[in-house]
Amino acid sequence: MSETKEDLAALNFEDALKRLEDIVRNLESGDVPLDQSIALYSEGEKLRSLCQQRLEAAQAKIEKITLDRDGKSQATVPFDAD
Repeated sequence: MSETKEDLAALNFEDALKRLEDIVRNLESGDVPLDQSIALYSEGEKLRSLCQQRLEAAQAKIEKITLDRDGKSQATVPFDAD
């Protein structure tokens, strides 16, 4: 199932990650024809990029929340997506 750019943008982080995990499982199985593997890989790369953007946006929101009234950073720790 190949998604359009608009379909991918409509996915929330959790759904995008789940779809990416499904793609990885399909590709790792070795049961997918070459043309379909290439399409899946391309979709997976778009999903990876989308997930990364969503994580970076969440990090920025967290850092903004942790600023004090004067705009000074309060003891924040770097965001680690691992």
